[in-house]
Amino acid sequence: MTSVFCATFFPIIGAFCLPFSPRKARPYLAASVLGVTCLLLVLLLPTYLARGESVFGGPLNSWFSFSFLVDGMAILMAIISSFVGLLVALYSLEYMKDYQDAADFYFWMVLFIGAMLGLVFSANLLLMFCFWEVTSVCSWRLIGFYRREKDVLAADKAFLITFFGASVMLAGIVLILLNCGTLDIVSLRGIGISNLAAFLVLTGVISKSAQLPLGSWLPDAGVAPTPVTALLHAAVLVKIGVYVFARLAGATFILTPAFFNFAIFLSSATIIVAASSALAENNMKRILAYSTISQLGYILLAISLNSDVSLKVAMAYILAHSLAKAGLFLCAGIIEHKTGTRDISKLGGLLKSMPLTGLAYLLCAFSVIGIPPFLGFWPKAMTVLLAVSSGHLVAGALAILGALFTLLYLVRLFNRVFLGEVRIRAEEDKRSVMVLVVLLLGALSLFLGVFFRIPLGIVDTLIK
Repeated sequence: MTSVFCATFFPIIGAFCLPFSPRKARPYLAASVLGVTCLLLVLLLPTYLARGESVFGGPLNSWFSFSFLVDGMAILMAIISSFVGLLVALYSLEYMKDYQDAADFYFWMVLFIGAMLGLVFSANLLLMFCFWEVTSVCSWRLIGFYRREKDVLAADKAFLITFFGASVMLAGIVLILLNCGTLDIVSLRGIGISNLAAFLVLTGVISKSAQLPLGSWLPDAGVAPTPVTALLHAAVLVKIGVYVFARLAGATFILTPAFFNFAIFLSSATIIVAASSALAENNMKRILAYSTISQLGYILLAISLNSDVSLKVAMAYILAHSLAKAGLFLCAGIIEHKTGTRDISKLGGLLKSMPLTGLAYLLCAFSVIGIPPFLGFWPKAMTVLLAVSSGHLVAGALAILGALFTLLYLVRLFNRVFLGEVRIRAEEDKRSVMVLVVLLLGALSLFLGVFFRIPLGIVDTLIK
């Protein structure tokens, strides 16, 4: 019990302690807090494997309980989020060092991770919703970090869309309470809920995970500093939606085939529309943002197929995407840091001066595309096979077409930025923290793909 609360609230307490620490020490303290958090979460694994699923805390009344559920899905999601958050914090030590308001950035980033962990371990729907809204406030402040007019507008847009989705989701939670008499997740397992309640909850999910038709805020969020976009797009914010969908639709409620068919249609359409949008963009961050929307469509598709292995495939996809997409955004940050632009039409020939960044980009891009033996190949292939084997041939075909589009826009980005004539000269790659972080993410995407039995065994052990 103590270890669960420590792992969950250590980053929240750490975030509120940061403003009282010396300004120059805050980046290192923030990275230390996230490092300890990640370690605490890893230490939960032996306890879970020995005791199995457990719930800590207790009900305060019939509709709210300050309780936390420790199971394989929660632990895996928490470790992925905190690990990528730690790498982003280390990357930020160099990237954010010259920013005047960097101290504020670290406060909101660490609080963001803490709220994410609170949501992941919540055993009550209303408690989960409370942490859900804390992440919205953190993302609003991080997206508008530079405080220019366009940054504030992008932050407001993200907050308003996700707040709208959250409000609709709250109405669904109220319906669940009225129909079932409780909001405790364990007590709700195996209970059927109405399509209306399910669709209301789904609205919150698609707003947070930027699916059609509520995904327009995510590309605009690229105005934020690169560590923010890596955190939002890769590991934390957008994954909240798919995690809640997996938790409720995949592991808790019994939902109708009509609901799952609609979710399959929505996720398949998102895959194609977002990937097509990425092909038409010249802004690096907007290309990668549309890519995120498209890849999250695959995760929602895997869950919506509602097979015996859907949750395992989805969690494996979350792991693969978190590592590779964080690497791609951080590579984009290095490029922008050295050239001063995100416009790929103004770049070229950077492979000569930035070979390590180019290598890291390729490793991460191959994983996102789904090229064997990279980690991203396995869950993407499994999603297509699940769609075909369950009779959803159109969804399977659209998933394959989406993979082709992914190949086209990521190769196009590489060609425009790293190959051809040198248009903007950049400093050569150094053995800096930023470069080491992106190389680590690329190497993990390859290593865990080659030795896929390692992540597959972990997912298979934790997700039951």
